[in-house]
Amino acid sequence: MQPFDEVVARYGRMVLRVCRAVLGPDDAEDAWAETFLAALRAYPELPADANVEAWLVTIAHRKAIDATRSAARRPVVVGAVPDRPSVTGRPEDSDVDLWAAVAALPPKQRAAVAYHHLAGLPYAEIAAIVGGTTDAARRAAADGIRTLRATYRTGGEGHE
Repeated sequence: MQPFDEVVARYGRMVLRVCRAVLGPDDAEDAWAETFLAALRAYPELPADANVEAWLVTIAHRKAIDATRSAARRPVVVGAVPDRPSVTGRPEDSDVDLWAAVAALPPKQRAAVAYHHLAGLPYAEIAAIVGGTTDAARRAAADGIRTLRATYRTGGEGHE
């Protein structure tokens, strides 16, 4: 097995390109560093015949997902606070039409939309949770989003 510093030298640029493609330039270097920290810890246990490049891309992908999820949890700066804050703090209090449109989706579409677009889960994991295939989960999410786009509009336009 080659020394880890050679692994970094050989695959470092490729991993950085993967991180940049997924996250953009701002968060890519942090994800790159996290990738190689995790890889360093796991490298001694890596089988000698393992595909190191695929292994690193998998780690980089997971670190990019972690960074995306972390960014989604950060507060967003807004220009103005809404005139009517929610009394209960629940999202459905501020946009009843949207939550009604989501609630009207068939259960598998609603779950696929929520799990993929809100939780960031890949379609294979969604399929394992709701049952069915990865393609079926992908189709359910796409159909749900298409229905939401057709039945709900933002910007005060109401919905059809």
